[in-house]
Amino acid sequence: MSSLSIRPVITKADTKAFVEIAYRLNSGDPNWVPPLRSEEYAKISPKKNGWFSHAEAQFFIAERGGKVVGRISAHIDFLALEMPPEQGFGPGTGFWGMFDAEDQNAAKALINAAEDWLRKKGMTRAVGPISLSIWEEPGLLVKGYDHSPTVLMGHHNPQYRGWIEAMGYGAVKKLQTYELDIEKGFPPLIGRIVAAGEKNARIHIRKVNKAKFAEEAQIILAILNDAWSDNWGFIPLTQPEIDDVGKKLKPLVFEDLIHIAELDGEPVAFMVTLPDMNEALKPLKGSLLPFGWAKLLLWLRKPRAHTMRVPLMGVVKRLQASRMASQLAFMMIEYSRRAAVTNYGTLRGEIGWVLDDNQGMNAIADAIESTVNREYLIYAKPL
Repeated sequence: MSSLSIRPVITKADTKAFVEIAYRLNSGDPNWVPPLRSEEYAKISPKKNGWFSHAEAQFFIAERGGKVVGRISAHIDFLALEMPPEQGFGPGTGFWGMFDAEDQNAAKALINAAEDWLRKKGMTRAVGPISLSIWEEPGLLVKGYDHSPTVLMGHHNPQYRGWIEAMGYGAVKKLQTYELDIEKGFPPLIGRIVAAGEKNARIHIRKVNKAKFAEEAQIILAILNDAWSDNWGFIPLTQPEIDDVGKKLKPLVFEDLIHIAELDGEPVAFMVTLPDMNEALKPLKGSLLPFGWAKLLLWLRKPRAHTMRVPLMGVVKRLQASRMASQLAFMMIEYSRRAAVTNYGTLRGEIGWVLDDNQGMNAIADAIESTVNREYLIYAKPL
C-alpha cells in the first residue's frame, strides 16, 4: 500500500482538494446533503468568514499515492480561551473539525496532525469535531443516519465514531434535535397557554421587519448573547459573524417565521424558524451551474418546505425558569407553526440543536410532543 502523507493546505490547488474531498467521500450516502461549494470556500476564507476575526485555523489534507483521502481543520478560538472552564472550553482548549477520512489510518493521521498543530500553539486540550464555530456545525452525528439533516446541520459517516474514540477521545456533551408533526397542532394545554398570553396586555409577539433587517438582527443578537451566556459551550457571537451570517441567511428570512416577544414594550425573547433549504440543495449536488441557480432562486421566492427548522430561540436570563418564559416560547412556537402550515405547506418541524441537559428547552420539546431524531457528540482529549 502506498505511504500516507499529511500536509497543510497552502495553495489554491490545496484549497480545492480540501473542499472537494468531502463530496467524493460522501457521494455514496443518500442522506448526505452536498453544501454549495461557494459556501464551503467562503467558510474557510478569513476574508469571507467573520469567525476569523477572533480565531485562527490550519487546514490539512491526507494523500495516499497522489490521491486525496481525507481532510481536517485545526483551530483556536480566542474567545473560547476566555471562557470559564466549567462552561466547556477555557484556557488551553483548541479544536478540530471539518473532518472526513476514507479509512481509519487516514483518520488517525489527520487527527494526530491537528493535535500536533494545537500543541505547538500551546494548547493542552483538543475538542472536536466543531466545524468551525460552535454556532456552525458542532458535534459528530451518532443517531439519525437514516434521514437527511436540515439546513445548517451536519451528517457524518457512522464509522467516524469508532475511529475518533479509538484515538482516546471521550464524549463531553450531547446535542440533540427534536422532530414533530406540526400539521396536527399541539396538545390542548398548549392552546390554553397561548390563548391566555394573547389576552395579556403586557405581551406582544411580533414578526420581524425584513426592511429593517440590520436593526432586527441587533435585537436578536442582544437577547441571544444574554440568554445563552451561561450555557455549556457558549461563545458570544460577534458583529463580523452576525454581518456574514446575515448575508448568508437573509434569503431564508421570512417575516412570518421569525418572531420577537416583547414584555411591557421591551424585547425579551425571540425565535428563528427557517425553511429547510436542504430540500432544495440536495438535488443540486453542491453546484449552482448550469441551472441550479434558477431552481434555487425560484424556491427561495416562495418555498414549499416539507420541513421547518428552529435553530435558535432565547429568552433573557432574568425571565428564565419563569412561567412567563415558557408562555412566550409556546406562543412563538405556535405562531410559527401556523404560518409554516398555512403559508408554506409544511408538515414537519425540527427544533435544535439543544443541549441534552438544557432542562427548560427539553421540557418545552416534551410538552409539544416532539421526539429526539438526531444526536451529536462533542469529544475532548488532553494533549
